[in-house]
Amino acid sequence: MNTTTTTNATATFRSTATPSPVIRDLRAAIRSEWIKLRSVRATTIFAGLSIVIGVAMSLILGAVVKTDPYEHLPFTIGNTFLVSIWITTLFAVVAGTLLFTSEVQHGTLAGALTSRPSKPIIVAAKTSVAAVLGLGMGALGIVGGLVGGIASGMDTGDTSGAIPGVAWALVLTTLASVLGVGVGLIVRHSAAAVTAVLVWALAVETLVRGILPATVTRLLPFTAAHGLTGTRSATDTPEALAAALSNVANALVIGLWAAGAVVIGTALWIRQDS
Repeated sequence: MNTTTTTNATATFRSTATPSPVIRDLRAAIRSEWIKLRSVRATTIFAGLSIVIGVAMSLILGAVVKTDPYEHLPFTIGNTFLVSIWITTLFAVVAGTLLFTSEVQHGTLAGALTSRPSKPIIVAAKTSVAAVLGLGMGALGIVGGLVGGIASGMDTGDTSGAIPGVAWALVLTTLASVLGVGVGLIVRHSAAAVTAVLVWALAVETLVRGILPATVTRLLPFTAAHGLTGTRSATDTPEALAAALSNVANALVIGLWAAGAVVIGTALWIRQDS
């Protein structure tokens, strides 16, 4: 009787502990994507750019510009160590697009689909890896900003908002890389995807902000990114600043754009061969 009970308990434990086929496939897909991420040269380039830009921008502000043109106060480490996050965000979106488009152009997706034919699982794995990549790039950018600020000889300044500022910056770069995956899924060509991201972020949204009311433009992804980092644009009007969303709302806007792009891109990819 005891032997039977023990056997049944062991069988129950094994059936509970054994993950479902979907979980096993997802783990294998994430492991595969992680190996690819570590092995490609682009990862090192983006990581290096994140920290170099962070150092350079803080050095320039502390040693060359020195005074905030908006507040007319000296720059300090407290208000400059996150200044490079906007550019890091652009890099994170580009890096996310390449996670998918580079495989399309090199034809390696066929092998992945042969060994693991579920497209949603591949997308989920790429999205997970992209989030980690964006998080890492954001952390490196912040470290670079701190190093540059210290090297420039700036005063420490007010650091009371440093912890929430770092947290929101990391949320931004994490979501930005996921947004990039969605753009890559939709466009599927590296050069076109990167161009679309840069033109949209640097030109289209700037033009739209000058045409539409601030209550509409604040819902655009890179405008929300500006709000989340606390950076200002020369085209920002008092009305735009007054209509700015909270950090939680800005993060929600970016998250919805990222989720929407991934969902639409996945649906298009699935439908491609259906």
